[in-house]
Amino acid sequence: MAVTTSAKPTPRLGGPAPRAPRRVGFSQKLSRWDVKISPYLYISPFFVFFALTGLFPLIYTAVVSVYEWNLLGGQGDFVGAQNYLDVLDQPHFWKSLGNTFSIFLLSSIPQLFVAITIAALLDQNLRNATFWRMGVLIPYVVAPIAVSLIFGRLYADQSGLINGLLTVIGLDPVAWHSDRFASHVAIASMVNYRWTGYNALIFLAAMQAVPRELYEAATIDGAGRWRQFVSVTVPQIRATIIFVVITSSIGGLQIFDEVRLFDTGGLGGADRQWMTTVLYMYDVAWGNQRNFGRAAAVAWMLFVLIVLIGLINFMVTRSISTSGPSAPKVKRAVTRRLLAEAKAAGTGRPAPQPAATTTNTARRES
Repeated sequence: MAVTTSAKPTPRLGGPAPRAPRRVGFSQKLSRWDVKISPYLYISPFFVFFALTGLFPLIYTAVVSVYEWNLLGGQGDFVGAQNYLDVLDQPHFWKSLGNTFSIFLLSSIPQLFVAITIAALLDQNLRNATFWRMGVLIPYVVAPIAVSLIFGRLYADQSGLINGLLTVIGLDPVAWHSDRFASHVAIASMVNYRWTGYNALIFLAAMQAVPRELYEAATIDGAGRWRQFVSVTVPQIRATIIFVVITSSIGGLQIFDEVRLFDTGGLGGADRQWMTTVLYMYDVAWGNQRNFGRAAAVAWMLFVLIVLIGLINFMVTRSISTSGPSAPKVKRAVTRRLLAEAKAAGTGRPAPQPAATTTNTARRES
């Protein structure tokens, strides 16, 4: 017969009796659950809304792209990659892709340079600085439809204000709706008008966070405004530049409102000379083809293209950002310079100057 022993520990001779295990109350368990679960509950609304508005449409679009899915007939047979092959065989797709990249380059590149220039000007000591800083945001508040309608009238071929001004100064009017490159310039000007001020405020917020002692040290070393901008401002806001470049690339490849409302037809011109990929996708789904399967294939190919371009931009801008002097090194150099000046002021001896400053001083004396 087996003998069972008690699991309770036996007390030592002459020692205190073992304390009974303390039960954890429900309130303490609830407090532990609160500490562990509450952070996830706080961030859950973002993931829930992202799953509903972002992840589910993305997956559902991938499902639609492998079926014969018509506007009137609904879901048809499974066709696999046939929708993708049909889209790649259509010449309008490749023309729309070229138009998208052309408008994207004409809008994003000048937009970034103008935005960072405006931000640098607004970062100076200006009268009514708040008024000017909020004024650059007014174009962003205007609805895209209103901007497209106004610029469509400005760039009218016969009675547009732009051609009227060109005629006054003795130049020939431009066929904004017939010439391919001219139409791209006109549409890019709409995009730049709306988004330049928005990006300028982002750059301005980053410039406001740059330590002022860096500019003071650069001024002591004899650096002008341009040298301070290149050597101090740009290296300190490189993370913001990466962010703006990536977001501008994503938005530039999804242009739709401006090209849709540039003329009354809304199909990118008679020869599709300014039709973008998003407008082509709209035409495939709701135009003559009315094929949701092919439109979903276009959407997924555009999604993959945007991801690839975003990764390329991220790697290029990140390699550029890591090649220059980092912020901690600059701050340590400035701190050493200020300490040297403070010691020199206390002892009456001149502070040691960097090699570049000493060379410049010798040149000025000679």
